[in-house]
Amino acid sequence: MVLALAKEIALRKSEFQDDAVETIYFGGGTPSILQIADIRLLIDEVYRNYKVVDNPEITLEANPDDLIANVLSSRAQSRDFYEEYRSIGINRLSIGIQSFFEDDLKLMNRAHNSEEAKSCLEIASQYFDNISIDLIYGIPNMSNEKWLHNIETALSFNIPHISSYALTVEPKTALHTFIQKGIIPQLDDEVAQEHFNLLVDKLEENGFIHYELSNFGKENYFSKNNSSYWLGKKYIGIGPSAHSYNGISRSWNVSNNTLYLKSIQENQLPLETETLTKTDRYNEYVMTGLRTIWGISLNRIETEFGKTYLDYLNQQAAKYIEDHLLFVDDNILRTTKSGKFLSDGIASDLFMLN
Repeated sequence: MVLALAKEIALRKSEFQDDAVETIYFGGGTPSILQIADIRLLIDEVYRNYKVVDNPEITLEANPDDLIANVLSSRAQSRDFYEEYRSIGINRLSIGIQSFFEDDLKLMNRAHNSEEAKSCLEIASQYFDNISIDLIYGIPNMSNEKWLHNIETALSFNIPHISSYALTVEPKTALHTFIQKGIIPQLDDEVAQEHFNLLVDKLEENGFIHYELSNFGKENYFSKNNSSYWLGKKYIGIGPSAHSYNGISRSWNVSNNTLYLKSIQENQLPLETETLTKTDRYNEYVMTGLRTIWGISLNRIETEFGKTYLDYLNQQAAKYIEDHLLFVDDNILRTTKSGKFLSDGIASDLFMLN
């Protein structure tokens, strides 16, 4: 698989020949199971085939249990292990903590425990300045006090970036079964909104900027990778199920590993492509813009999409402005503090229907 990923990187270099790579992101939750030599090979392949900016952001997503296991199984001490990550260019870690409480982690069927969550942060923060963690709110039976304790625990490690999401229940999961059987109560949107508001207040008190609906970063610690999506920049996704975007069309690789490997071996890109209509591009800009501090530029709407789209947007936004959920400042449409949690729902009402 690693060799196939490297080959896809090379096969797609023509798509980015006029651009420079600003970020490299190893995602999907489990790239931390890779050997350091495998990650180095993939980073080297990017440098070999693409123009890369000086000091790009290179992020590794990691699970706490993988990081702890890697340190324990390493021939070297933890210091050498983390310095090896740094030596191959990784300068940012994104760690899937989710919660610092044992019962929450069991409920979400996470592989790590609360001690591993704390231990990996304690060690990693000694060697990496730029660390992001994920936290989940809206968990059944989670009190406000417990949620605040989660946030305060994260802050105690001086983490400069936090991504936080409301718990969602996927079909055919243990959590879904427990809720259906009444073992665990249904998710409560009001509780999730209360947790969200507590999160916003607590992190802003501690110097974090709420720059995207689910993302909080201290100054100079916004995720460059994720910001690229929200600002509509081009990106290439490598590997099974990975998505790519070039400003005009969106493509996605086949999800089946066997089919992916077979296609790459035959020098074929295993992807499907969808060309976005003007309405698609408008709707995507509305969705991403409204989730961020950069908002929706009304000038850009008129210039890029035309007066019909601008008039429609102003008409649809009027009721939310009246209800103090949206506001316009310097010709930028943004959510108010009370409108942030509702931004996805508001955005869907601003969409232009084909």
